[in-house]
Amino acid sequence: MSLRFSAIRAALTGSTVLAAAAAFGLAAPAAAQDGASAEDDGQLATIIVTANRREENLQDVPVSADILDQERIGAIFSGAGDITALAGTAPGLNVESSNGRVAPRFYIRGLGNTDFDLAASQPVSVLLDDVVLENVTLKSFPVFDVERVEVLRGPQGTLFGRNTPAGAVKITSIKPSQEFTASGSLSYGSYDTISLNGAVGGALVEDKIAVRIAAQLQHRADWIDNGFTGDENALGGYNDLALRGQVLFTPTERSSILAAVNYRNLDGSSTFFRANVLGATTTQLNNTNKLNNNYDRNTVFYDAGGGNLADYEQVGLTLTGAYEFDGMTLTSITSYWTSEGSSRGDIDGGFGAVFLPGGGGPGLIPFPSDTQDSIDLEQFTQEIRLASTTDGPLSWQIGGFYFSSDFDVTTVGFDFPPPVTVNHTNDAWALFGQVTYQLTDTLRATGGIRYTDDQKDFVVVSGAAPQPRSVGDKNVDWDISLFADVGDDASVYAKVANSFRAPTIQGRDVAFFSAPSVAQSENITSWEAGFKSEIADRRVRLNGAVYYYTVSDPQFTAVGGAGNLVQLINANKGEGYGFELDSAFQITPRFLVTLGVAYNNTEIQDANLAVGICAQCNVTDPTRVISGTRRAFIDGNPFPNAPEWSGDLTARYGIPVGNSGEFYIFTDWVYLGETNFLLYESREFNAKSRFEGGLKVGYAGNDGQWEVAAFARNITDEDNVLGVVDFNNNTAFVNEPRVIGAMVSFKY
Repeated sequence: MSLRFSAIRAALTGSTVLAAAAAFGLAAPAAAQDGASAEDDGQLATIIVTANRREENLQDVPVSADILDQERIGAIFSGAGDITALAGTAPGLNVESSNGRVAPRFYIRGLGNTDFDLAASQPVSVLLDDVVLENVTLKSFPVFDVERVEVLRGPQGTLFGRNTPAGAVKITSIKPSQEFTASGSLSYGSYDTISLNGAVGGALVEDKIAVRIAAQLQHRADWIDNGFTGDENALGGYNDLALRGQVLFTPTERSSILAAVNYRNLDGSSTFFRANVLGATTTQLNNTNKLNNNYDRNTVFYDAGGGNLADYEQVGLTLTGAYEFDGMTLTSITSYWTSEGSSRGDIDGGFGAVFLPGGGGPGLIPFPSDTQDSIDLEQFTQEIRLASTTDGPLSWQIGGFYFSSDFDVTTVGFDFPPPVTVNHTNDAWALFGQVTYQLTDTLRATGGIRYTDDQKDFVVVSGAAPQPRSVGDKNVDWDISLFADVGDDASVYAKVANSFRAPTIQGRDVAFFSAPSVAQSENITSWEAGFKSEIADRRVRLNGAVYYYTVSDPQFTAVGGAGNLVQLINANKGEGYGFELDSAFQITPRFLVTLGVAYNNTEIQDANLAVGICAQCNVTDPTRVISGTRRAFIDGNPFPNAPEWSGDLTARYGIPVGNSGEFYIFTDWVYLGETNFLLYESREFNAKSRFEGGLKVGYAGNDGQWEVAAFARNITDEDNVLGVVDFNNNTAFVNEPRVIGAMVSFKY
């Protein structure tokens, strides 16, 4: 552990954390969307986005985007879910993880990375308050006390330059203000699930210094039985604490400095793999992708894994300074993040014998797998941006960006393989600019460009031969768009964008006596056309887009197979096309419905590309023995974890009670269509369509200053397969169980 991390952790743990948790033992209520006042006249709220690094009306921006407001975010996480709960909440967005509450994998328009290693590179960027969270463990930082979450689809490479050929998920926290505010809420549900959130803020020195402190604690008791040991409620619990402190200093009317610290301490569980729950069993002879008789949500059969524990600490320090010159603003964002922790799992999902004495058990497991991965990471970023603030036809911004990360990943096999530690470093810098010009009263053009130099290095620190690797690339990203108003409440746009993801090194196979693998840069060119409209006196919003993209040399990860390898590969080409539709209907001043749907068709195009296959499943692709190993040809297959259809639905209905009260019902649903989990196709390792829903019923009094409610997440208790392990047996992991509970909240 570095001295810097030790000092930061010492400052934030112990009595400091306990005091903060006690002070904010109640969690902030889900606020109505920022258009609550718009309900008074029955119109839809204005939605603000920062896709162009400045606040703009969503209807005026040439980008396909979906925005999650505070009420939706509060509902999504009311059952103490982690960031993977965002899956499906925006059409075209998928999120999953085989590392429990850390290391999520994001996919937008089908582009993502199935690599489970802690060094994995992803084509979707996650940003918290304009700071890129590049490593997969940082991407898991909890979502709490936030103003909004923006899902920006398609390449965003000119303004967000870290691996954004697929898109970006942009999280904006609530900032300090001069007005005193305090809020809190407590929810309790099934499995002793507790979610506590709270925030307090206001002025320390009037018009000069404002602060905001927020906290979240999520807890669940152990609830999964271990059928191998006979222990009941032995696994599955967690405590996930997150804190955020912010100080805003405004020494003059033209200048501001915002200092923020983010902290997380996770003491929880890694993913629970379940052996032989797909395909045929002794009593079920059909080889299908349905969960079979071996599956029991409340029981696993573990002879290893050390309790499937996950322990992480993360710290982020950010300093944002801004100065307003005449006609322009200079912004500097300096950030330093650390992430340290480990997770261990019984990866084979069971035990080696076919059956337990007396019956039961998960079936045959060819060989045991019990591994632990840990990381010790430091990330530093610096961005400087100069943007115009004039009201003329021309607006512009220019800037520079620097990124540096250094981390060790240690893989430990208990009995096998021996511990191996590898080191990854990444240094990148970029220059970027964007110009928008109002060509006519109704037509404007925007162009952006970014030059990036990205270098990565890899070396084995201990446990194996050094095997150094170095890769790098320089690239120019660009985009051009036209945006035209075709009426008072309608517009159309067209956009073409080019973005790239730099070369990647994967060294996990070193722990299994194989060489590191390397993938060269991938480059995406995307064509998009869309419309924005608000009709019926702003009571109906219809936004849509159609797109087509090609990826040259797309990076994929061949995960697992009978050889249990994690190998980076480049296909010759990838292709995707589809559409997205986001809509909202203010049916009455108290009845709001939103509906989103996306269609996304992806295809791998490489007639000669073949990958390793599973040991026991039924592969449906053409196969051939190559160098003594049977491989599947994947030409024409869809991208992994890229369902063709996805969608979401929300509805909120309120009934006024007296002068200041309201009884309300809120429900939200997500849908993800048929999904192939791997590069090759088989009968077992894919999912039929999946859906999950939530419900919240409550009463808000005194104009929303206090609230009591009942809630449910995964209300129909769906058993959905979220991912698979193919190297050993037909193993899968599934979604969260149904959680039903109650909550109380206040805000002042």
